[in-house]
Amino acid sequence: MARKKRGEENRQEWQPWIEQLENRRTAAEAMGGPERIERLIHARGRIDARERIERLFDPGSFVEIGKLVGSTENIPCDAYVCGQGRIHGRPALGGVEDFSLLGGSIGAGGSAKRYRLAELAKQEGIPLVTMLDGAGHRLTDTGGGRAPNDLLAMADLAGHVPVVCMIMGASAGHSALAAPLSDFVIMTSYASMFTGGPPLVKAATGEDLTKEELGGTQVCTEIAGSAHNVAEDDAAAIEMARDYLAYFPLNRDAALPRREGGDTKPRLIEDLLEIIPANDRKPYDMHRVIERVVDDGSDFEVQPGFGKAIITTLAFIGGRSIAIVANNPGYAAGAVDSAAAQKATDFIETVGNFGHPVIFLIDNPGVLAGSRAEREGILKWGGKMFLAERRLTNPKVGVLMRKGFGFGLVNMAGTPFDHQTMMYALPSVNLAAMPAGSGGRSAKLDADTQAQVEKSQQSGPYALANRLGVDDVIDPRELRNALLNGLALVEGREARR
Repeated sequence: MARKKRGEENRQEWQPWIEQLENRRTAAEAMGGPERIERLIHARGRIDARERIERLFDPGSFVEIGKLVGSTENIPCDAYVCGQGRIHGRPALGGVEDFSLLGGSIGAGGSAKRYRLAELAKQEGIPLVTMLDGAGHRLTDTGGGRAPNDLLAMADLAGHVPVVCMIMGASAGHSALAAPLSDFVIMTSYASMFTGGPPLVKAATGEDLTKEELGGTQVCTEIAGSAHNVAEDDAAAIEMARDYLAYFPLNRDAALPRREGGDTKPRLIEDLLEIIPANDRKPYDMHRVIERVVDDGSDFEVQPGFGKAIITTLAFIGGRSIAIVANNPGYAAGAVDSAAAQKATDFIETVGNFGHPVIFLIDNPGVLAGSRAEREGILKWGGKMFLAERRLTNPKVGVLMRKGFGFGLVNMAGTPFDHQTMMYALPSVNLAAMPAGSGGRSAKLDADTQAQVEKSQQSGPYALANRLGVDDVIDPRELRNALLNGLALVEGREARR
């Protein structure tokens, strides 16, 4: 009886402490309050911060971290909701700025939470997803002293785990700097991103610009290349982030994901004979080739609006997660310009961190020439692309589709002794240091020599195959099966990860 009485007394003693905790938890979930949430978020057709993070993770798996940060200042969660959960059944971390509260600005507490997330992601080896919709550093937060800077942790995290960033509104200053430190950046159609917003720009430079003119989706994804993909709205952006992570391991030391069943078997692709012209002067859309070669419906293009002469795609082939870097002869004949080289470099370095076999589909007349190309730094960016490709230690499988000339061939892993797992060629391929027509005119060749050079270039890959410059010459219809055979060789390497 006495023990029961003491137990009841203990329970009563705990009651005010429990009530205080529950009250603080409830206050932390209030965000900016119902009126501001409705006016600033829901009335604009957007999803509020807590809805966003719940959607990011598998249903019922979100567990909040740092919920009581900001509680003593009466700033719920210090305008940053974050925590752990599961994405496609695997652990991940995520954080979202709460625009309904102080414009989603970053105070000391929010900065500490950002640092903590990045620290945990690296320490535990799991992906990190951030959702940005804020004004950057909070000017009213003037607390001095030495404190961790979340950007330092983000920089330290790079290359260790997949990092995805979504821009879901206007993102400026310190907040926006998370984007270039991430592997994959998604912008909603109404988002904008810049180092300083329109008022700051007008004060500093006199330029009077809208958010869209300064850093809207077209600027960021088609002109600057500072973001990768565009999603129509919040829900589509979150789904895209989840889809992207499905192609990646948890961290750089983990095994790549596999997809079993469905379209994973060998098959001939009859209509590639209709899609790919044998004549290397005729254009075609490499997207159509990729769609047919990979497992059905598995292609995920990265940065489709920027550097269109090269296509960068994630996919599954035979159930194995792979990356594809492909010239697109349907755009400027596939000639590699600075934007395409920058895009390819970024993509190669990203997948290089996580072990994806990389398939190079080579069909280009070289790097772009001319005054504009030189002023845009084609030598520098073409060189950077080659450096990234050469340093790639992942399995590489190359296919010489129809043509490859000079530096355009080199930076697409198209030359021998470049650590390829396997190199294939289609029967009509045309390879040389430069095209015979323009090269002959530049070298001022006589008619007989010119004819000899042109005949040599048009002779196909058999001289190359004769000295094992390629491992095999294949029928276009066998392209998928050849890639499956090449990828089968990498199992030993995968076992060492």
